[in-house]
Amino acid sequence: MTAARLACVIVALAALGGCASFGDPPPASPLGASDLPRAWAEPGAADAAALTRDWWRAFGSAELSALIDAALRASPDMTIAAERVRQAEAQVRSAGATLFPALNFSAGTGRREIRPHEGRWSGEDSSSAGLAASYEIDLWGRNAAGVRSAEASLRATRFDQETVRLTLVAGVASGYFQVLSLRGRLAIARENLVIAERVFKVVDARVRYGAASPLDLARQQAAVLALRASIAPLELQERQTLHALAILTGRTPEGFDAAGSAVNALAVPLVAPGLPADLLVRRPDLASAEAQLASANANVAAARAALLPGISLTGSAGLASPVLINFLHAPTAALALGASLLQPIFDGGRLRAQVDAAASRERELVENYRKSVLAALADVEGALASAGRTADQEALQAQVVEQARIALRLAEIRYREGVDDLLTVLDAQRTLFQAVDQLAQVRLARLQASVGLFKALGGGWQVRG
Repeated sequence: MTAARLACVIVALAALGGCASFGDPPPASPLGASDLPRAWAEPGAADAAALTRDWWRAFGSAELSALIDAALRASPDMTIAAERVRQAEAQVRSAGATLFPALNFSAGTGRREIRPHEGRWSGEDSSSAGLAASYEIDLWGRNAAGVRSAEASLRATRFDQETVRLTLVAGVASGYFQVLSLRGRLAIARENLVIAERVFKVVDARVRYGAASPLDLARQQAAVLALRASIAPLELQERQTLHALAILTGRTPEGFDAAGSAVNALAVPLVAPGLPADLLVRRPDLASAEAQLASANANVAAARAALLPGISLTGSAGLASPVLINFLHAPTAALALGASLLQPIFDGGRLRAQVDAAASRERELVENYRKSVLAALADVEGALASAGRTADQEALQAQVVEQARIALRLAEIRYREGVDDLLTVLDAQRTLFQAVDQLAQVRLARLQASVGLFKALGGGWQVRG
């Protein structure tokens, strides 16, 4: 074959490669906007604000904002997520390199000594240098499908980074609220202890004057001791939660502290949930699941293309000289062009099995995406229900506390006057202590429900493009 004919073959093969099929388009989303409910079952607040990217500032705590800013800068989770994005970017560059020719340079020099039997040594020198090029024509789009798969994986990794960010912010907010709630409960427990000790003094005075039995004194003493014993576990929980919050912000537990003391000073923001269909572009985990599906679709196309013939072009040019490191002395030039065709005939079903595995993986990710959408809908519905119910529960629990305080005050007066026995005081005392502690826990639940709603709605993030 002459050089002109070989050049024509190369041009024709390259043209075929440019017209090659790049595989089937990704399958449609198993749950599209038209398949989602038109409205939420749980109504949102009428005066709710729009969701913003810095939603945590709506709680009205400068310390919380500072902790979240520190966590976004120094948290190991954010650093890990960023490195995963860099790895995915490198994979895209690596996959994209298969679409270009490969060019290699080689050079060498040496001396060869030989000696015939009973003869003398004789030697010869040689030097060579050459360029070799190779290019695989992507006739069926296998390499292009690999690039598409890598790019989709990169998008999924970036969306995963946003999921890590949202999870970190929600975790810091929830941990901060737990610390403040535990400190508030500690203050309540100490206040309850003061009340119990005050009642103990009343009982002790009545016993000394013979108006009450030592049994009443022992019962009230037991109540006082029980309250003192309940403080230590709360202190332990407060320290453990504070240490966990330090780790989230990327700091060591030693020397870390938060200045806040109670959750009552925090605002409970209300956010408009929007429409259910908005979740498809608001939640980074859903965007990641869809990108993974696109990557799997590209892998199916690549596996199918591997069943078809592959065409490679090669070329080389070089110089050779019989002198060490010298190409000026009678060098010999060489030029070579070639094309090769490879068609798998029998491989024991390996390539076909790879196609089946890739197709099964794609179907798996279709269902995974559908499951993620359903879970996201459930997250929002649950968060909306929790936000509304805990607000009502907090208002009712505040009334319970108020009535319990009145009941204890009246019980103390009646006990001093000898109308009721100590059991009535103990019962009223226990009811008040439990009601006040429950109110603090309900307040925490309401704040956490608000955080959960922000997180379920995607934290103000949206798919771009």
